[in-house]
Amino acid sequence: MSQNKSNDTLTKIVAFLLNIKTIIILIVIIAIVAFFALDLDERFFTKSKSTKLGFEDIGELATQSAYLTEVNVQEASRNFFGIEIPFTQSKYIYSYDVVVKAGFNFSEIEYDVTDTKVIITMPQPYITDCVVDTDSFMIYHESESIFTPFTLEQNNAALTQLEDNAKQDAIDNGILDQAKVNGETLLEAFFSALYPSDEYEYEFHYE
Repeated sequence: MSQNKSNDTLTKIVAFLLNIKTIIILIVIIAIVAFFALDLDERFFTKSKSTKLGFEDIGELATQSAYLTEVNVQEASRNFFGIEIPFTQSKYIYSYDVVVKAGFNFSEIEYDVTDTKVIITMPQPYITDCVVDTDSFMIYHESESIFTPFTLEQNNAALTQLEDNAKQDAIDNGILDQAKVNGETLLEAFFSALYPSDEYEYEFHYE
């Protein structure tokens, strides 16, 4: 009889302790969940930033790309009193694919809104980037004389000239004009969230 009472008492103590342990675990879980919920909420509000319209923080934005293949001719020889010495001629003919981008500095954009019109003053577009795809290298002619080897300085100068040619070719083919068109389309779509294009007329002026 005494043994049964002892067992019952032990069982009740174990059950009581288990209940306390369960309650403590639940309290800890609730505290952790509440902590992370509050932390996420705080991160969301402290990390966000509101601007007047938003494009002030975009900075430089490319609105048009041009893809070109530039062929370069690199020649060198030795001369004696203006006469080219035989067997001293070095010549490379090669090409690279080049990506040229044009766009705007959005921090220079200004705008004014009237009752019926949105007037946007734009900076002139410019070449924002020029990237040579080195994997696209193609050699068409290669002959180098031991008397007139090309130097690293000459090779770097030739690559710089190739980039300059690519930029000019892109400009000649209208990349800046198309950058304007795309920039205006982008800005009108952006502003129309506040000033619908069916209610406001859009005017673009360039400095």
